[in-house]
Amino acid sequence: MEKLKITNRKKQKVVVVVEKPIKPRGLVFVMHGLSGSKEQLHIQTFRQAFKDKGYTVVAFDTTNTFGQSDGAYENATMTNYYEDLEDVIQWAKTQAWYQEPFYLAGHSIGGYGTAFYAENYPSKVKAVAPISTVVSGKLTLEVRPKSQVEAWRKTGWLIEESKSKPGLIKKLKWTFAEDSLGHDLLPKAGKLTMPVLMMVGEKDDGTPLKQQQLLYDRLPGQKELHVIKGALHTFYEEAHLEEIREIFKDWIDKVDNG
Repeated sequence: MEKLKITNRKKQKVVVVVEKPIKPRGLVFVMHGLSGSKEQLHIQTFRQAFKDKGYTVVAFDTTNTFGQSDGAYENATMTNYYEDLEDVIQWAKTQAWYQEPFYLAGHSIGGYGTAFYAENYPSKVKAVAPISTVVSGKLTLEVRPKSQVEAWRKTGWLIEESKSKPGLIKKLKWTFAEDSLGHDLLPKAGKLTMPVLMMVGEKDDGTPLKQQQLLYDRLPGQKELHVIKGALHTFYEEAHLEEIREIFKDWIDKVDNG
């Protein structure tokens, strides 16, 4: 595994890892969600599925998260996460191992970023896996308690304790919510003509099944939507992670075998 520091369009450091087999079958970019990192268990599971199938895997920490890249979480926006994905792919084009078309896989806002990239550059993307994806900023705000959203707007801050790192207090500016309202996968979903793999936890209350279905129903091509029984928005349990890895591997085989 190669670990590198590249520079994004804002001159910030972005930490990227590249895992390359001897004879790669292809290339995949894997993207985490809000406040996440490339080392989260579910992100490692996505990565492992592609490694098992002989792919070069590129994963990275966006800026403004709790990973190894520059920036502060409080300044996170959907736009900045997406731009970092674009910048990582742009950098990858200069590398000897770069291949097109490539796979994209992401979780939550990372799911949004990968699907949005595929909408914007469909010819570059072989297949895309937006997992527990944010479908639009508006829909994601709507599932939050109204009192919480109102307090966030009034005070300028959303303050929450991390579920994956107890004791870590996450503070996010209202600018995140304002920025998110400009993001929506549905208007251009018809451009996602490549194979699409979707998954969502049965108990996901952040990007619930009914929202996933809205996107799924607009997809024109080969598509799958799996509900992971008993799972939340973020996947932690070993049984869920194993199920996800097997779904990914089966899907990669289907895509690669035409």
